[in-house]
Amino acid sequence: MTIRNVLMGTAAVMMTAAPALAQTEVDFWHAFTGRLGELVAEQVETFNASQSDYKVTASHKGNYSETLNAGIAAFRAGEQPDILMVFEVGTATMMGAKGAIKPVYEVMADAGADFNPDDYISSINGYYTTSEGEMLSLPYNASTPVLWVNRDALSEAGIDADVDLSTWEQVGDVLGQLKEAGHSCPLVTAWQSWVHLENLSAYHNTPFSTQANGFGGFDTELAMNGPIQVKHIQTMGDWAKDGKFIYTGRRNEGGANFRSGECALFTESSAGYAGIKAEAEFDFDVRPLPYWSDVEGAPQNTIIGGASLWVMAGQSDEEYKGVAEFLNFLSSPEIQAKWHQDTGYLPSTQAAADLTEEQGFYAENPGTDIAVKQMTANAPTENSKGIRLGSYDQIRGIIDEELEAVWTGDKDAQTALDSAKKRGDELLRRFEQANR
Repeated sequence: MTIRNVLMGTAAVMMTAAPALAQTEVDFWHAFTGRLGELVAEQVETFNASQSDYKVTASHKGNYSETLNAGIAAFRAGEQPDILMVFEVGTATMMGAKGAIKPVYEVMADAGADFNPDDYISSINGYYTTSEGEMLSLPYNASTPVLWVNRDALSEAGIDADVDLSTWEQVGDVLGQLKEAGHSCPLVTAWQSWVHLENLSAYHNTPFSTQANGFGGFDTELAMNGPIQVKHIQTMGDWAKDGKFIYTGRRNEGGANFRSGECALFTESSAGYAGIKAEAEFDFDVRPLPYWSDVEGAPQNTIIGGASLWVMAGQSDEEYKGVAEFLNFLSSPEIQAKWHQDTGYLPSTQAAADLTEEQGFYAENPGTDIAVKQMTANAPTENSKGIRLGSYDQIRGIIDEELEAVWTGDKDAQTALDSAKKRGDELLRRFEQANR
């Protein structure tokens, strides 16, 4: 073979490979494993196959807290990803990270993307936008707490599986019946602070903190030691003492206990649907989160959990164009509807919710629309828009510690919540000082 032929062959190979080499890489760091991790990988593969200009690479970086810390450390080292998943309680931290992020509304505008934040459900959109309606991060996996019910466990205890569990008073009655029937785990929970203090407060239109739960400014103080919060936590403490409520951990350790059939009732995220549907070998359903019937105006609306996608600063224009393409892809009705149906996370846009209904998913899977209704039944108030506090991951750790003292009987609810407020307010003052 002549040198000329070799060079021509090499050139042909290079020309063939050129489109792949020209792809702009977009790094996406997330916190999902298991079934959720598989569904993220599926979304990325679908996007990458849909076009040839960009290649998204998704990387798992640990749980929510670990992923946030990894992103912060990477930015300080100049090695940040393009997109970082941050759970909702890290929102104020990201807002205060000056120079570390590029707001989504700027990314979309600079890329000339067809993007309208008003397409998003207001109770979700409002959490991640400025007071002027400018979207800071893209809502991705928004969830809200619900009550999961093991219908078989109720029937086996001689309880009507369709028993009304709308209020905590009614739940208390059923827990007593389960205990009397010899059930070893009447009630278990995930994310105790999120469900039983943060959402409890919003659902009863009661402040969790001052300054509109932090939306009004960093000079906020915790207020989750009021009468309704104390009543609820003390009631759960009494249930724990009587063996009606079983505490299993601060995150979602209780999910395994419910999915195995061990526990009868389970307060958890609507996103528990994916795992429960895949693993439960019993008849289950989902109900609205209970409320206390003696609180005027309850139920109001619950608030979101989950995470949003933040775009990190310091990247090239081409990378930002790829980010805009990917975020718009994730927001499309078809992708959002599939994500909602596969996971139990809320549909972020009204179009995705409408498409899900048109496809017959709600009719075929009764109860899967409860989370959406629970979030949108009433317009959010200052007390139920969400919680946006600095250093809130650490504050949650303090709350968890104080709640554990209630569950073990070492403290009463008032003492524990007063302590949580005092300790948490100290962190809020430090955050305020650092962001002046």
